[in-house]
Amino acid sequence: MDAETFAMIGKGLIVIGAGLGIGKIGGSAMDAIARQPEATAKIQTAMIIAAALIEGIGFAALFA
Repeated sequence: MDAETFAMIGKGLIVIGAGLGIGKIGGSAMDAIARQPEATAKIQTAMIIAAALIEGIGFAALFA
């Protein structure tokens, strides 16, 4: 296998990891909102910021 093949495998793993990370954040946020509904706005804001940062890493891996 050549270097390009290994690069594509690495990019795929990064994207899979980003997807799993965003899923984990979403699930944890829903659990937190179920426990403390009054903190929904703060939890959603933190969740969106974290998911956007992880998604940025995924996009950077795809297009780098």
